[in-house]
Amino acid sequence: MTTADKPTGTNKRQMKSAARLYAVQALFQMEHSSQSLDSVRLEFLDHRFGAIYDGEEMAEGDTGLFQSLLEGAVERQAKIDQMTDRALVAKWPIDRIDPTLRALFRAAGAELTAGSTPPKVVIVEYVDIAKAFFPQGKESKFVNAVLDHMAHEARPEGF
Repeated sequence: MTTADKPTGTNKRQMKSAARLYAVQALFQMEHSSQSLDSVRLEFLDHRFGAIYDGEEMAEGDTGLFQSLLEGAVERQAKIDQMTDRALVAKWPIDRIDPTLRALFRAAGAELTAGSTPPKVVIVEYVDIAKAFFPQGKESKFVNAVLDHMAHEARPEGF
């Protein structure tokens, strides 16, 4: 890759945002179809990143972040789900919430527990993803509250 081919700061942010969105979609697909991590990862990397659907080009994603989120969500799923459960009201354990939100919390939890991205950035990014999936708005407020609780638990030093 030459200097001219390297992504700019804006492009890097867009690629990270796309990777987060793809990770949520991949985690949802894994749960919904019972596909393995490896098969879903390959499908996304080979057929979704930069693919053209109905004349629209899909965004290129940060492949390293995408793979890290998937692997982290799978490896630390029990810990992330427990952290999510503590952030939810007692009558709504994680297995009772919308599967898209469950995938979102797992991807965000993987990023929060990895510790490299500032918690406030993680919250903003995943609230934006929630807005894309649920444009009516109430889910994004719910996601914000749950992720804030999770972030304070996982990374209290980030606040």
